[in-house]
Amino acid sequence: MVALAVTWVANTGCEQQMAELFRRLSAASEQEPGCLLFAVHQGVEDRRRFFLYEQYRDEAALEAHRQTEHFEQIARGELLKFGKRAEGNLYRLLE
Repeated sequence: MVALAVTWVANTGCEQQMAELFRRLSAASEQEPGCLLFAVHQGVEDRRRFFLYEQYRDEAALEAHRQTEHFEQIARGELLKFGKRAEGNLYRLLE
């Protein structure tokens, strides 16, 4: 299993738009056969910050996720109108 931890920051005043896009991305991603979890969190103290925690069966499943239409449309398209990806880290399950 691999996990991806990603932080996004919304432009000022764009928190609602980003939240809605993340809801759509999460719902679509969770339908992928290799996606085990796609959880989106919004900052409590800074509502502009979003933290995504994603789990995939393996790196091939993560790559398949990155090739989906919803990822292309939302993560590589619409989200960039309302904010930016600040950080992303890939992890493997400790054995």
